[in-house]
Amino acid sequence: MPYLEETYDVIVVGGGHAGCEAALACARLGLETIMFTISVDSIALMPCNPNIGGSSKGHLVRELDALGGEMGKNIDKTFIQSKMLNESKGPAVHSLRAQADKQDYTREMRKTLENTDHLTIRQAEVSEIIVEDGKIQGVRTFSKAVYRSKAVVLATGTYLNARCIYGDVSNPTGPNGLQAAAHLTESLKANGIQMVRFKTGTPARVDRRSIDFSKMEEQTGDERVVPFSFSTDPESLQKDQVSCWLTYTNEKTHEIIRANLDRSPLFSGAIEGTGPRYCPSIEDKVVKFPDKERHQVFIEPEGLYTNEMYLGGMSSSLPEDVQHAMYKTVPGLEHVKIVRNAYAIEYDCINSRQLKATLEFKAIEGLFSGGQFNGSSGYEEAAVQGFMAGVNAAMKVMGREPYVLDRSQAYIGVLIDDLVTKENHEPYRMMTSRAEYRLLLRQDNADLRLRRIGHDIGLVSDEEYEKALKKEKDIESEVDRLEHTNIGAGKKVQEFLMNHGSTPLKTGATLAELVRRPELTYVMLTEIDQGFPYLPEDTAQQVNINIKYEGYIRRQKQQVAQFKKLEEKKLDVNFDYSKVHSLRKEAVQKLNLYKPMSIGQASRISGVSPADLSVLLVYLEQLRHGGGKESGDERRI
Repeated sequence: MPYLEETYDVIVVGGGHAGCEAALACARLGLETIMFTISVDSIALMPCNPNIGGSSKGHLVRELDALGGEMGKNIDKTFIQSKMLNESKGPAVHSLRAQADKQDYTREMRKTLENTDHLTIRQAEVSEIIVEDGKIQGVRTFSKAVYRSKAVVLATGTYLNARCIYGDVSNPTGPNGLQAAAHLTESLKANGIQMVRFKTGTPARVDRRSIDFSKMEEQTGDERVVPFSFSTDPESLQKDQVSCWLTYTNEKTHEIIRANLDRSPLFSGAIEGTGPRYCPSIEDKVVKFPDKERHQVFIEPEGLYTNEMYLGGMSSSLPEDVQHAMYKTVPGLEHVKIVRNAYAIEYDCINSRQLKATLEFKAIEGLFSGGQFNGSSGYEEAAVQGFMAGVNAAMKVMGREPYVLDRSQAYIGVLIDDLVTKENHEPYRMMTSRAEYRLLLRQDNADLRLRRIGHDIGLVSDEEYEKALKKEKDIESEVDRLEHTNIGAGKKVQEFLMNHGSTPLKTGATLAELVRRPELTYVMLTEIDQGFPYLPEDTAQQVNINIKYEGYIRRQKQQVAQFKKLEEKKLDVNFDYSKVHSLRKEAVQKLNLYKPMSIGQASRISGVSPADLSVLLVYLEQLRHGGGKESGDERRI
């Protein structure tokens, strides 16, 4: 019996945040791309929190935008509240976060996908990958149709063998009651891919009309909205915003939870998967932090055209009756009506150490993966992985060199490097503390760091690249002017300093020296600087940061230079480390397991000590100078 058979350049499996970015990247590079999704209506679905960005996640979105991704542009079109977090702290941890209109976000992303040339959207369940001689050949759907291609990107999210659980209720469904993908896991296992079981969760959605906001703290957006996308005109985003609300659990809430822990699938053993440490359920919080008298609960709107509200901070898998009881103990929720129950979701994903830094499987050429399928959590982490997997799938098909961002270039580089070099026993979440060079990798300078790479890939236009180059030149020029412009200790200057609580000058000083004072900023100098150029807001911000943190930035650049030396010492991913007899057994085991691409990457593998690295460096030198058993071999080890 004949079945449908078609051929594409790239196949993307999954229509979530990872799948959308992967499909758009490939199609925009001119490759005929097909994206499979369980439901076309669930493209770019937000099944959990109704927001994009947040601490460190905002960095990822801005980096993605600088490279040519879509998430930043899409949230700029569909946000209902925007806020820059951590503004009381240093610029390294400032991070943008925006509430989204969920339906609008999905609708806009779908519209973008449907109107992208070279991109086909197909509603079908992919049940098999087709592999021959260690190379991907395509996929087969549940209906037996065959789609052939030279590269496949798996971005299945939380759908593989998914089941949603609360209390003793267990439904074999994906998020929001959507159909799970019940067949692909067996095909992946049959092809030697190691699978693991993770879980995540979501809180209840409640009816806005049943909430008493007078008992809560109002959380408003920023007066001046900063865009996620460097292509968005900031003036187009200055609009009325909705409010979010803050309330707290209390001892009564915690008593109800403790009294019903035996009915929680999380503690009864009904849930097998490992959950995210940094986004725990409310029952997890109560158990792990018994001395804490209250926990924050953020009440967030799901959109402008719905009364559904999201109870951030109260994710749960407790039974339905317990959910009703505990939510009603929270101030403002005494008469709350639940629209959708909270639930945990278990799903299959991979052990990410099976991937190269390009997000290609080591054992199957042409097979890439991104998103929660790789063992990460969060929309933003998913999107950037999907983008990089899509880009490298496209490079594979086009015969071009792959793109790998290292830890000194981007948070994206930190995230992917952590996934492929560290043992991740729980869903991975990005945090600013994971980035060693976070003063250089700020969210505000993502365009200056990454526009060139996006342009090289082919996903950033000449116009956008030229804009970034001009911004860079303007910053350098203005910093130089401030460093070399002296200002006297005249009456106007002294009055300016006194008015701003700054020590008067005894002699002249450069304008840069004034900017370095903690109580002054670059923009304040408009009062005394006759040559002030009135640069765009984002450019002026860079001038201020570059001068104020010049010493710290210089020191971190020196650290990066040392890091680069180790990254440049390349290793052959096919090398057998048992040949290096001076290595410890654990190091041999871990190096053969992870197959690092460089000495730098090897240094970040748990179980590889500094002494092991010294042995490897000596071995490299011996090969380079013709020593050892592989005399004269100039190849990488």
